[in-house]
Amino acid sequence: MKNSPVVTIYITNYNYAKYIQQSIESVLKQTYKDYELIIIDDGSTDNSKEIIEQYREYPNVRIVYQKNKGLNITNNIAMRLASGQYLVRLDADDYWDIEYLEKVVEKMESDPEIGLVFPDYYYVDSDGKMTGVEKRFNFEEEVTLYDLPAHGACTLIRLEFLRRLGGYNESFACQDGYDLWLKFISSHKVANVNTPLFYYRRHGNNLTTNEERILSTRKRIKQTFLEDHIGDIPKTVAIIPIRSNYIGKENWPLFQVDHQTVVEKKVAMLERVKGIEKIVVTSSEKVLLETLTDLFKDNSRVVISERPSSSSQYNESLVATHQYLLSKYAYDFDDIKHVLTVSLEYPLVKEDTVEELINTMVIFGADATISVRPNSQMHYQHTGNGLQPILNQERFTKLEREALYTGSGGLILTNKEMLIRQNKLIVGRISHVIVEEKAALCINSAFNFEIYKMLIGTGDKL
Repeated sequence: MKNSPVVTIYITNYNYAKYIQQSIESVLKQTYKDYELIIIDDGSTDNSKEIIEQYREYPNVRIVYQKNKGLNITNNIAMRLASGQYLVRLDADDYWDIEYLEKVVEKMESDPEIGLVFPDYYYVDSDGKMTGVEKRFNFEEEVTLYDLPAHGACTLIRLEFLRRLGGYNESFACQDGYDLWLKFISSHKVANVNTPLFYYRRHGNNLTTNEERILSTRKRIKQTFLEDHIGDIPKTVAIIPIRSNYIGKENWPLFQVDHQTVVEKKVAMLERVKGIEKIVVTSSEKVLLETLTDLFKDNSRVVISERPSSSSQYNESLVATHQYLLSKYAYDFDDIKHVLTVSLEYPLVKEDTVEELINTMVIFGADATISVRPNSQMHYQHTGNGLQPILNQERFTKLEREALYTGSGGLILTNKEMLIRQNKLIVGRISHVIVEEKAALCINSAFNFEIYKMLIGTGDKL
């Protein structure tokens, strides 16, 4: 084996006997040859070993068998074993275009400050049939906000930088690419190759099909990164604009859940969020204000404030309410940096989502951050000649610029000075967090109110 290859490639395998040969062969067929390949089997119980052993005598191949340790521990093992200048992981169910190494190495070597390079990629199904193409923005010309990470399993990393950054955090069982991404964008340049060079297989056994686990891990990654690299977060005021909202005979903002109203539960959730200094609950309805004042009379962190009726109409922007409150309490909010708008209509949003929203704003240096859900459904508009699809959603290529998101969860975090100066809540460079499907439930109908009651255990089955 060559002593100092330029690239160390490692293939991680756990029970992917069906796919691993294609993965290994895609490495061996690369047009770029200055590499070593480490095959790490993480305790497979299928016939993976039988296939892997076929490559035992290859001059640039090493084989490691270990008891099941998980992804990030395996990543660090590969980092310690690597002798190349660059390191890249390939999962055993995925594979590369024959020019993958040639193109990403060329990009890496174009600038010694680049620490991480990733390509566009193809989607394939369990049988290898191509199902789509992921096309990212050009990082040299179009990207200023780095809140969408590279795919962790096709990213070339400058090994010296990775070791200096401490490698992989072994407390995270998944989303190694996200953890790595935050470390690199805060310290080094990142770059991409706008050519699909990687085949990403999506099948029923993918770790990435578990949305709840992914979103939960990303929250913890952001929190850990902020604590380790940034420290204190700016002070935030949360504003909850509410009105009486009857569904049938039920004024649902005052609906009782475990001896607390929906409003009280929302406030209690916000009180648990680090960085939120004050919570303003505001309404233009005097009877509701009297009820709210009584509910929070002993809570010094909560301000109950009347807002002008002109700014509380359904067709009015919330900006007028915010400007009014920021002016009214200008002295009290002098050291506040962020304004968080909280919609009561999403009662299942938890504090970790709000914390992630704040952390995301700080980490990526955004001017506003909103809560969303990805939306992959077809959307149409009427043009006078019938319905036409919005954007080109029927085509094979999935362009990053055509990805759609729906505002969901009812959270908008805005830089206070930007809000005052530009008179907008969603302003400047806008980042986002994805809320879980359950937290996206909006009480905007009697049907959804019944679903909410059923989810919290107080309603009848539908």
